[in-house]
Amino acid sequence: MSDFLTLTRETLRRGIRLPPAGWVLAAILAFYVLAGLFGRDPWKGEDAIHIGAAWHMLNFGDWLSPDLAGRPFHEPPLYYWSAALTGMLFGWVLAAHEAMRLASGLWIALTLMGLYYAGRELYGEDSAAASPLLIAGCVGLLFHAHDAQPMLIALAAYAGGLGALATIGRKPRLTGIFYGLAVAACLLGTGIAPTLPLLAIAPIAWWLSPDRPKALHTLLIGLAIAVVLILPWPLLLLTLEPARFHGWLATELAPLKTPFSFAGGTRFLAMLPWFAFPAFPLAAWTLWIRRKNLRAPELLLPLVFLLITLLLLAWAYRPRQIPALLLLPPLALLATPGALALRRGSANAFDWFAMTSFSVFMGIVWLGWSAMALGWPAQMAKRAVVLRPGFVGEFDPLALTIGLLATAWWIWLILTAPRSPYRSLTHWTLGCTTLWLLATTLIMPWFDFNKSYRPVAQAIAQALPRDHGCLAERRLNQTQLASLSYFVGIEPVAEDSKAGQACAWLLVVGETRRNLAAPNGQWTKVWEGNRPGDRKETFRLFRR
Repeated sequence: MSDFLTLTRETLRRGIRLPPAGWVLAAILAFYVLAGLFGRDPWKGEDAIHIGAAWHMLNFGDWLSPDLAGRPFHEPPLYYWSAALTGMLFGWVLAAHEAMRLASGLWIALTLMGLYYAGRELYGEDSAAASPLLIAGCVGLLFHAHDAQPMLIALAAYAGGLGALATIGRKPRLTGIFYGLAVAACLLGTGIAPTLPLLAIAPIAWWLSPDRPKALHTLLIGLAIAVVLILPWPLLLLTLEPARFHGWLATELAPLKTPFSFAGGTRFLAMLPWFAFPAFPLAAWTLWIRRKNLRAPELLLPLVFLLITLLLLAWAYRPRQIPALLLLPPLALLATPGALALRRGSANAFDWFAMTSFSVFMGIVWLGWSAMALGWPAQMAKRAVVLRPGFVGEFDPLALTIGLLATAWWIWLILTAPRSPYRSLTHWTLGCTTLWLLATTLIMPWFDFNKSYRPVAQAIAQALPRDHGCLAERRLNQTQLASLSYFVGIEPVAEDSKAGQACAWLLVVGETRRNLAAPNGQWTKVWEGNRPGDRKETFRLFRR
């Protein structure tokens, strides 16, 4: 016991060891993975949609193909399988949506692990930790990494695939196995389009290999493994539910039929300076300092993969944040040498910027908590209510304890981190994570109040009689349908469907009188409401 206390005191005095390795690195990355997964409802948008689909799969046993509020949801099944399984395993101790959201933590953990091994293979043991720290520090990933999001499977597949291909000349057997797993996971998790860069990079990896005949054999084994893992699902779907198979295939092929857009590609590039910060400028720095050696395999593999992925985005996707996530794994690998080769002045400036910025933002979060929980500062407390009409803050001892521990950890990190090429990167990534943890702990009720459909769903359920029978809907989007299904078990049918025409109840949503109007004089308004703080989106419930 005395030895343990001595070791603890020595660790607290000495600070974190850089570069982080072993259990220290694992703890840092676990902190990133878990921060923000818990303590909130499914939020409006992707989070609610994918949790709703996974919940339906778990509760109704439709494991072959995902449904959304009882309707066919033409997406690959792997994310929903994983979320339903985590819901089954951990639903007894966590809220169902938190248990299912753990699947995102699993895929992000695999992403970080894959990048660690890819960085180690490409740049050496001392550089390995930088690659996962870089992607974890990307501003754009932070929000989506803690949502229910199938695109996270593509990140894990890209990281694992690049890590496998980096070892093609040294460990061909492992390359084939992990490359095949990456291709299979990507297609079963995110579909055909995101899988294309993994297939297109294979010839480059073969060309870069010192033993091309063996590399060809390895890649063919990997593709064979992928085919064996992929084929059972679409074949079963085609055999048992052909309509769903053709719907899924049409959905997958639709983006590939769109014309290539240079403007779309430039918009994705314009997004990167903030979305992929700090990986994007550090990747540019890598290319500059190694501009005379760009043909080296350790640079060419992630660089070509990045360009292929950018071409795919310009071809198949509208400029949005979620598809832009695909650019982050190769960017993090490209940025790794640059992050550890910053000149002293630049490294100190980056370190100072990280410590100062996150400390200021953490102070603002604490002020926001004080305003909502204690009523001080009074002006900020009034502003919080103006932005979220009806919100009432509460004092939560557990949230306060977590916040104090996180803040103490940040101060200890600043005071004790030793000088190292890793210092600025570690401060950035852990500052980003600590700020996110504070925000999702101290002021989460304020965010949750406006981003959850729980109050609306419960109000609609209370307005309906217990034996209401069929409920039709008009203009409800996927988030609203998923939220109704998950929160209160209501799954309305479309108004213009045959079943909808026979319903005695109708739920509509809109922003104008015309959108909210009843179909004819046979309908009577029973209830009207909206999400707290949302004055544009109004729901109306009618009875025939």
